[in-house]
Amino acid sequence: MNAHITKGRRKFLRNSSLAAGGLFLGSNYLSASGIKFGNDLIRVGVIGTGSRGQGLMHLMNNIEGLSVTACCDVIPFRLEKALSVAEGSKGYKSYEDLLPDHNIDAVIIATPFGLHDEVALAAMDAGKHIYCEKTLIKGMDEIQSVVKKANGYGPVFQTGHQYHSSPLYSKVREIVNSGYIGEVTAYECQWNRNGDWRRPVPDPKWERMINWRMYREYSGGLVAELVSHQIDFINWVKSSQPEKITGFGGIDHWKDGRETFDNVHLLFEYPDGTDASFTCTTTNGFEDYQIKILGKKGTIILDYTTGKIYSEQRGSKELGIVDGVTSATKEAWKRGEGVPIKAPGNDPTIDALKQFYQSIVNDTPVISDLQTGATTAKCVQIALDALYEEKVKYWKDYPDLEFT
Repeated sequence: MNAHITKGRRKFLRNSSLAAGGLFLGSNYLSASGIKFGNDLIRVGVIGTGSRGQGLMHLMNNIEGLSVTACCDVIPFRLEKALSVAEGSKGYKSYEDLLPDHNIDAVIIATPFGLHDEVALAAMDAGKHIYCEKTLIKGMDEIQSVVKKANGYGPVFQTGHQYHSSPLYSKVREIVNSGYIGEVTAYECQWNRNGDWRRPVPDPKWERMINWRMYREYSGGLVAELVSHQIDFINWVKSSQPEKITGFGGIDHWKDGRETFDNVHLLFEYPDGTDASFTCTTTNGFEDYQIKILGKKGTIILDYTTGKIYSEQRGSKELGIVDGVTSATKEAWKRGEGVPIKAPGNDPTIDALKQFYQSIVNDTPVISDLQTGATTAKCVQIALDALYEEKVKYWKDYPDLEFT
């Protein structure tokens, strides 16, 4: 990381006035890990209160055991709004001021992607439980520095790839790995939207702060913000990572000064020969989000909260019996119809936050952990390099991530 970027990042985080608010205090507290909390109440500080940060705050307001007691943002009107979402919380203008607060047990890092590393490193120095939004870290050197520091870290460190927490996605992983749909040869993924992805800016001085997703210093664009979820899911299902990555994209449709691509088309190849494709556009939203898993015996099609299985065989041949195949299911397959996967399609972010809480109070491992998060972050960085350099990139040419 060069000095200019470091200076720019810190300026991004610090240049605003402090919005004041009250502080909610816990009562008596004690924790074996050294983090203080009582009656299983986890007091959370949210660092970065844009749309995602405020969205998480709204969810935590309805999750028993999680209390948003502090929030931090460099943009005054966003911080003011956040303080109204978490009534009684305390506002901070910088994470350096928030982290020493001993009344905060855990932090949510929801800053722009390019700032995750320095905030995560500082949060570990402060000994906080950490929920770091996806994508975990931007840049190979930065990924390595966080991995090195987080290896053996005592408090909880969870990555915000929430599909790890979805009962539906967990069930699909189980179905695929059972061999039920046969050998899987390909994954076809899309996440399409119709819009310029811009947000309104009340004053030009806030442009790079509000529309940070448009600028490469802070953002990985569509790859980091959307496609990374699907990459993470496939890596999780396969317990592997791609061997080589290539793709195409560009700033082809929105000529507004942005630096990140407005469309990307990626192709991953895994060591066993499985291919995964990813399409993400901003000019057509038909069918929105989808993951298609192509097996020799059947196909699974997933959206955000539902999934169906389609059989490759009709007539007398059906998929094998897993959890019982009803006559109605067989008839549906004969007609070429999909059969719903029976698993709760909850909001996976709610499940992820609940798992974060449970991991803290029960001292149990998280599912979306440092290793899965860092592996996906490495995939994202390689994919960005492939797109920007218009080359095929190989996993072996990048530094290994050393986990303990």
